[in-house]
Amino acid sequence: MSGGIDSTVASLMLHDQGYEVVGITMKTWDYSSSTTSTKETGCCNIDSFNDARQAAVHHGFPHFILDIRDEFGDFVVENFVEEYLAGRTPNPCVMCNTHIKWRALLKRANALDCEFIATGHYASVRKHTNDRFVISKGLDETKDQSYVLWGLDQELLSRTLLPLGGFRKSAIRQMAVDYGYPELAKKSESYEICFVPDNDYRGFLKRKVDGLEARVNGGWFVDKTGKN
Repeated sequence: MSGGIDSTVASLMLHDQGYEVVGITMKTWDYSSSTTSTKETGCCNIDSFNDARQAAVHHGFPHFILDIRDEFGDFVVENFVEEYLAGRTPNPCVMCNTHIKWRALLKRANALDCEFIATGHYASVRKHTNDRFVISKGLDETKDQSYVLWGLDQELLSRTLLPLGGFRKSAIRQMAVDYGYPELAKKSESYEICFVPDNDYRGFLKRKVDGLEARVNGGWFVDKTGKN
């Protein structure tokens, strides 16, 4: 539960369906190490943590803040930096979901004797005719997030619930109002990467890589026909 509309509504939907819900908010990064600002911004700040906790308390299920900074470590960040230096555009959310976040969440789910883990992603998990679990697009193609979940393996998919996959964003906004959270329906969405909360990729890379400008100075733009 990030404190945003999607994860909040997903948890309340499952609660209404009779699941015994346990809310988890994950802290992945030391924000002071990634930005010159002293204020934590984006989806993973203290206000968002409090919003998630208040929703859980109001509806009578427990909520925990899970510190996975050690598990998150430098793996995702180092990959992010290396890919940019190689001239590619990385997607750190894919790396995090595949290698860090889902396994950290499942580890805690096992400790709490939970059968499933659930998130507010706009995607669906379905079982194929060959008995393998697969990720499918969400109904709302303008919000589809299946592309950040493609790396999840069978163990993780078999225990994942994605309750928003069959809904459009407009319907989720209305549900937030119906649940008594009109402020969530109006809350701006965050698209920042958790370790770049000010959305300043260039500044982040400059702080992480000594002599960055010298390393990336010059080069060619090449179009799809191979023309420089």
